Amino acid sequence: MSSTAIVTNDATALGLLTAILGFVFYTSNSKHPFWTKFYKYIPALLMCYFLPSLLNTFNVIDGNTSQLYFVASRYLLPACLVLLILSVDLKAIISLGPKAIIMFLTGTVGIVIGGPIALLIISAVHPEILGVTGPEAVWRGMTTLAGSWIGGGANQAAMKEIYEAGGDIFSIMVTVDVIVANIWMAILLFMASKAKQIDAWTGADTRAIEELKDKVEKYHAENSRIPSLNDLMLIVAVGFGVTGLAHMFADFLGPFFEANYPWTRDYSLTSKFFWLIVTVTTIGLAMSFSPVRHLEAAGASKVASVFLYILVATIGLHMDVSKLADPDNLWYFAIGIIWMLVHASFMLIVAKLIKAPLFYMAVGSQANVGGAASAPVVAAAFHPALAPVGVLLAVLGYAVGTYMAWMCGQLLQIISSQGL
Repeated sequence: MSSTAIVTNDATALGLLTAILGFVFYTSNSKHPFWTKFYKYIPALLMCYFLPSLLNTFNVIDGNTSQLYFVASRYLLPACLVLLILSVDLKAIISLGPKAIIMFLTGTVGIVIGGPIALLIISAVHPEILGVTGPEAVWRGMTTLAGSWIGGGANQAAMKEIYEAGGDIFSIMVTVDVIVANIWMAILLFMASKAKQIDAWTGADTRAIEELKDKVEKYHAENSRIPSLNDLMLIVAVGFGVTGLAHMFADFLGPFFEANYPWTRDYSLTSKFFWLIVTVTTIGLAMSFSPVRHLEAAGASKVASVFLYILVATIGLHMDVSKLADPDNLWYFAIGIIWMLVHASFMLIVAKLIKAPLFYMAVGSQANVGGAASAPVVAAAFHPALAPVGVLLAVLGYAVGTYMAWMCGQLLQIISSQGL
């Protein structure tokens, strides 16, 4: 790549990014008082995005000319999705009872509807927000937020590509995502400390929760193992093997719809990347019913997380921190806050109506908004043995995130076009 940046070699750039990730993970797990206090307020995930953005802001690496993001989004992202989704245990999730699933899906619906409602409200107060068209249109950026709040970072990146969100609006939405989502998580953790009082108010029956603790502890004690070289090679083979197969399908389906059904362009059906993501999601779900799903016991989701964090770092290379100081960006934070309020309202109302335990509400919400990285944290706030439940629901979020975020994007596009 040709650039005026200090580092113009992508191999060197990749080395810098992985060094940054190593630094963040090392310090975030340090027992040193400074780092303990630092990461208490600053999420490690935000640092994995923010530090690479400084390389772009100060022209150390030119994110616009680097090919690292393209490689990560086309190869690492699909493999990441496959490895996360193949661990879905639909039977285990169903055994949580209908209330757990209802609360999770309520959270999903709240996000799908909350985005369009927030855009309608803010556009009525500040119509200029709909004035930007093209890749930097606000609705395109909001689709990435929907992907993050239903599935997670992988789905967020998928929506960025499917709806072709520009780098600037995406950078703003990532910041909105981290700040608003972490405020909501803090509220959920506070509510967890008052779980008995809240459950007494709603009249919830928590006996199933106690049974669930025993079941989860037994499952993980029997299945978890230290991965061997054979396990790791199989994990890599499945991830990239399915990615290659999905690319083959996408190379056929995208041009097929473009040539024969050009009107489907408005529904992303002519996008190769759309079919790439849908294909890996579908194959991943099919694998969850096969013996391949046992690769999770050997750490499939951990390998997927490595891919995901590299992707996050490459995304950070597209962010220019200096642009976040613009006062106009406050409107985007207003959108995020209203959006989260709609989601929270849906969750609290339905929890009261069906008398669901606070545990289901909190974990169902965080499985949507925070994904596998933070849903276990909220679950463990109730009891350490319940942390895997957060993972189960979060993985379900990865599975439905692509589909539901795409649906939210269609609604946002309609509102934006009518507003203009």
